[in-house]
Amino acid sequence: MTKFQESLYPEDWKEAARRDWRRITTMIKDDDAEGAAFFLQQSLEKYLKAFLLERGWKLRKIHELDTLLDYAIEFDSTLEKFIDLCERVTGYYFTERYPMLIPSELITEDIKKDRGKAAKLIKALFSEEPIKG
Repeated sequence: MTKFQESLYPEDWKEAARRDWRRITTMIKDDDAEGAAFFLQQSLEKYLKAFLLERGWKLRKIHELDTLLDYAIEFDSTLEKFIDLCERVTGYYFTERYPMLIPSELITEDIKKDRGKAAKLIKALFSEEPIKG
């Protein structure tokens, strides 16, 4: 696999997203809500970038899922129903990266719910993706 940060190959991004998706389960088992939330954000970011790259989008350093989703909606307007999820999960990135600035009130049950919604988004992006919520 090519180093995914530099790759323009959607399959590289999907493989990295799958790894992050598996990490969510480990973090939930460890009752690490912040860690699970972070990997949920990372997984969705990579899936969205894979979707966009498949459609000729120019790779950018963006972590905001709602912005990535806005680009994706240009290709598939049915994705609009995931805006609230993407706005919420974007915050998970910043909570984990800047814990002194943004106190976390996350609990694993919330992450489990968002993981279920995220699985639906991933299936909407890639219907063949073997993902479980």
